[in-house]
Amino acid sequence: MVVVSLIMRLIAGAALMLLVAALAFLFEGVDRVVHARMQRRIGPPVFQPFLDLVKLLGKENIVPRRAVAWAFNGAPWVAAATMLLVFLYIPIGSLPPILGGEGDMILIIYLLGLSGVAMAVGGFASGNPIANVGAQREMILMMSYELPLAVVVSTLAYVAYKTGMPGEPFSLETFSGMSVWGVVGKVGFLGILCLFLALVLVVPGETGKGPMDIPEAKTEILEGLIIEYSGTNLAMFKITFALRATAMAAIITAIFFPWSLGSFLGFGSIFLYALDFLWFWVKVFVVQIIFVTFMRTAFGRFKIWQASEFYLIKVAGLSIAGMILASVGLVI
Repeated sequence: MVVVSLIMRLIAGAALMLLVAALAFLFEGVDRVVHARMQRRIGPPVFQPFLDLVKLLGKENIVPRRAVAWAFNGAPWVAAATMLLVFLYIPIGSLPPILGGEGDMILIIYLLGLSGVAMAVGGFASGNPIANVGAQREMILMMSYELPLAVVVSTLAYVAYKTGMPGEPFSLETFSGMSVWGVVGKVGFLGILCLFLALVLVVPGETGKGPMDIPEAKTEILEGLIIEYSGTNLAMFKITFALRATAMAAIITAIFFPWSLGSFLGFGSIFLYALDFLWFWVKVFVVQIIFVTFMRTAFGRFKIWQASEFYLIKVAGLSIAGMILASVGLVI
């Protein structure tokens, strides 16, 4: 029975990874089209990311002479694999996560961080000074937004524990089963709103898009940490970039927008799971358009010191304010 369960999990995990990768590239294509239309351009076809991926997979991997080959070649695969693993811990609609359990949100933070570290290692290992600059920026940016991200996650877990939400406090399944907005009072609601805004502001840093397009910065450091990559290795990084945006949108959706359309319409059994599965990805799509596409179109790129100050002072302050308000709301 254990073996059958393990095999079923492996099959479901592999199917979900393939689906998520395809959806991430579809979202990437729509993102580029909407971004172009907001700038009054026509933009590329929606399926352009798929065409780019196929082209890269057919090209040769070139390793610079000064590169540390094993780290240079391994970094893109580690970065892509860790981002795919994130989705195994996210509940999809009414379906529980494939690898759900205790401490999921902490593990997700580590996986997101490991993906960023792998990208930085690849830049350092290339031996290119421009990639070195991009890798340093990636590390600084990651260390800056980790503080507000940790405050948001720990505060949400504390709220779940104190209000008696069913499930483990650090499990995303807890928040997908019951809306966190409805378990707090007016003061607590303001605290949750601050936490939501702080997490939304972390999205550009985590995805490296828009105002936080600092480690790549095409017009400044020529793609930064991926400047020396080509072929399959570059394809893996393109997959990673697409997955980062979709993963952050999925996490926001699972925590703050868990509402079930199937339950609202009175569906049951397989129809409930199927409708909520589709509804979940619709919500992810909307979140990604609003908090990724719009933000990267509306705002220019920060300098690295501005980005670090923004996260360590402003966003961290907002998350701490949310923590205080949420905590006070649980007492009064």
